[in-house]
Formats: sequence, structure tokens, C-alpha cells
Amino acid sequence: MDSIKWLEMLHAEIQASEGRRKYIILFQSHRDYKNISNLIGLHIHSLPGLSAVQDLKLIHAISCPVRSYSDLAKHPAILSIEEDSAVNIQLVPRKKARTSDDSDTSYESTQIIPWGVQQIKAPDAWKKSKGSRVSVGVIDTGIDFYHPDLQASVARGINILNRHQLPIDDNGHGTHIAGTIAAAGKRMGIMGVAPKAVIHAVKAFDMNGSAYVSDIVAGIDWCVRNDLDVINMSFGMRTYSQALEDAVTNAYQAGTVVVASSGNDGKSAQIDYPARFSNVFSVGATTKTNKVAPFSNQGKRIDIYAPGESIYSCWLQGKYNELSGTSMATAHVSGVIALMLSVRARLRPNQIKQILRRSSTPLKKSKSADTDAPGLIHARRAVASLLKTNKS
Repeated sequence: MDSIKWLEMLHAEIQASEGRRKYIILFQSHRDYKNISNLIGLHIHSLPGLSAVQDLKLIHAISCPVRSYSDLAKHPAILSIEEDSAVNIQLVPRKKARTSDDSDTSYESTQIIPWGVQQIKAPDAWKKSKGSRVSVGVIDTGIDFYHPDLQASVARGINILNRHQLPIDDNGHGTHIAGTIAAAGKRMGIMGVAPKAVIHAVKAFDMNGSAYVSDIVAGIDWCVRNDLDVINMSFGMRTYSQALEDAVTNAYQAGTVVVASSGNDGKSAQIDYPARFSNVFSVGATTKTNKVAPFSNQGKRIDIYAPGESIYSCWLQGKYNELSGTSMATAHVSGVIALMLSVRARLRPNQIKQILRRSSTPLKKSKSADTDAPGLIHARRAVASLLKTNKS
């Protein structure tokens, strides 16, 4: 089967699919991918169904809806075809979200440092580092660009769902994550872990907090191509995806630090993807009493823990909200990594992981009796360890 016939078959399958189920088609090599990609560009006017193809250059793949892929998989250039699975943001459901409308009004009239930021000793590190010159890509629901605590922290981003629009948050989750990482309220509002870090909003999730793997891969691709330092991924899925692992591996090889939430199922030996990948920092959540949160996944696959219970942060329309989940914990870790990279920009992901684990503080007794279990992230110790080695 030659490539032109394969392209015509792909067009017919897209037309017959009626947009129902999407698949990711991975090619054997960059050359095979480039050949098909160029042909799509040449024939898109005569085969209009090809306009539904999403380019995933980072992993030498494309994504599109097809009715059936069995015949498409027979082309020798195809490595594999997988379903373009749905992914959801990580959040513990609350009967009623606590927002700034029903909380203490002093939160808005004075500057506050949320309990999680204080517990990991981030303020103690600010004399040495506030995350200056470090870029963090937040692959999420977007961001409230007009929130007063985020205006100094937000730079150019991208809307994967609609490339012609800004990555405006229509859910709230992405804004909350961004606030924990880098909010910089001046005389009022809140302070994030790394208030001088730069946030790049990568909107891959819709207003319901859902995305496809292909959207996340495209988001990772954008972060790598724009040379961002850290990627925060506060979401998860239970099923394995070769495409997602390939994207994460490419980011890791480019020197980008990828941080992801472990999941909110309260399991002791299982965590979600992409946190389960070895090249990702997997994050569990803790409570105010320095214990593993009951909703947090935990165990040997966790690299580090951070506050994730009742986390107060930025919300839509310049407001604030209190949420719980490993999503929130992940944002604390991304912030600490920004503090570290501001001190030593050339740290590799594996070096950062070692320093974070070595400088962490032990957790109070939880389900796990493992004495070598990861501890609570400690910003001051992590930054101090870098300053010591700088002097020596």
C-alpha cells in the first residue's frame, strides 16, 4: 500500500467516523511521519476530511477521528495506533466549594501566605530565591489573566483547543494551580511558592476539566519547543498511553522537569499516569497535620509529598477558592522546583529529584510503614543545599 492510497483511506475513515472516536497514529520514524505530514499538507484541499488531523510532531504522530483503524495499521510506516483517551483534572469533590464570597474577607484585604506555602517553608527560602527567570508551563484549563495576584506572573501561553484564542480559564482549576505556584499579591491577596516565577498557561482542558491525550501531547510539545523549565500536570488517567509516555520522555530528554499528580483514589500501591512514568515527578498530598491525605494515592511510586488539603488559591473573576487534591500538592512541588532552578539553572531532572527527597521531612504515621518512604517537600532545605554546593 503506497502512502497516497493510505491517505485516501484515512480520509474515508475520518468522513465515516462522524467525529465520534479519536485515535493517535504513531509512525515508525521521523522520516515516515514527515512523509505523511507533507502529503496531508499537499492534499488537504482535495481531501477535506484531513483538516480533522491534529499534528503531534514531538512524538512523530497524528491524531484524528476514524471509524476503524484495522486497515490503516497495515501500512509499514505505522508503529502503533491507540485510542485517544480522555483525561480529567485531579480534584477531590466537595459538597460546596469554599470561595472568597463565603470566607473571611480579610483574605482579600490583606496579603496572606496560605498554610501549604508556609508548611513547606517557602517563605524561609525567599531571601535566597523567589523563582526569578524560571518558566513554568501549566497544562490545565487555562488561567484568569486579569487576576490581580497573577498579573505579574503570567506570560505568553497557548490555547490547544482553539489556537486563535487566548488560554482563558473557563473552569477555575488552572487558575488555582497557577496561584499556588506563583501568585504575587502585593499589599493584598495571596503569595504562591515562587512569586517571581513566570507562568505559561497551556489550555488543553475544557470547561468541564476534560481533555484528550493528544491535546496534552500537543501541550507538552509547545512547552518543549518554547524551552520552558518546568511542566505542571495536575491530572491523571488509569490507562497506559504510549503516546503520552513518548511525549514525557522527549520532554525529559530536553531537560524539562515534568511534575504530575498521583491521583485521588486513596490507593496504597497504585498511582495514575503520567505520574507513574519514571521520568516524571510523582506527587502525593498531605494534610495540615503532616499526614498523607486519606484521598491521596501513596506508596513506593510516589517521589515526594506536598500540601493538598483545603488549599486556598486564586479563582476566576479575581476571586479565591479552597480546593483539595493531589493537583494542589503538585503545584507546591512545581513552585519549589522553580525556586531551585532560579539558584542553579542547569540542574537536571534526576538531580532535582535526589535533592528533593534528601531534603524532605518525614511524615507522621500513615498507611505505609516503609521507613524509606518519601517525605514532605522542604523548600528552604532544598534551596540551602544548592547554595552550599555553590560555595564549595
